[in-house]
Amino acid sequence: MTAVLLSLGSNIEPERHLRAALAALRERFGALRVSPTYRTASVGFEGDDFLNLGVGLDTDLEPEALNAWLHALEDAQGRRRDGPRFSSRTLDIDIVLFGDRVVNGPGHLQIPRDELRHAFVLKPLADIAPEAVVPGDGRTLAQLWSVHPDHDRAFEACVLEPTATGASASESPSGS
Repeated sequence: MTAVLLSLGSNIEPERHLRAALAALRERFGALRVSPTYRTASVGFEGDDFLNLGVGLDTDLEPEALNAWLHALEDAQGRRRDGPRFSSRTLDIDIVLFGDRVVNGPGHLQIPRDELRHAFVLKPLADIAPEAVVPGDGRTLAQLWSVHPDHDRAFEACVLEPTATGASASESPSGS
């Protein structure tokens, strides 16, 4: 099994799509480590605010197979791929870290993700996996977050309402 960190985001009916994604991830992979959910401005285009969170899970899939499974989950939530790459979306899930592997593959598969430079990806992942080391960089997520320009900025944490099973989809902010 390999420890994986994912970044999830949505700005179209985000609560509904993120809850559905978390339920599907739990059903397929079991226990998840879920960060607080943060409201952030869209990056790279004009659009509604996103809700973003990080998820840690363990998988026996290879990166390409996991990426394909995640794309199918995005598609099941109405993700459109025929518009601009940077646009509003029902669900966006990226594999940010996959154990200690570095991967560049089809379907925009890039591990570790360049998006780690963005607070909306780095902060949630540093909340749940501060000691995770970024391959090729050697620093932990906590170290990267401690020197990030937005480190001292206040982030608006949101709580996703409990899912139909009663399990909370997001924990309270960890204060990191």
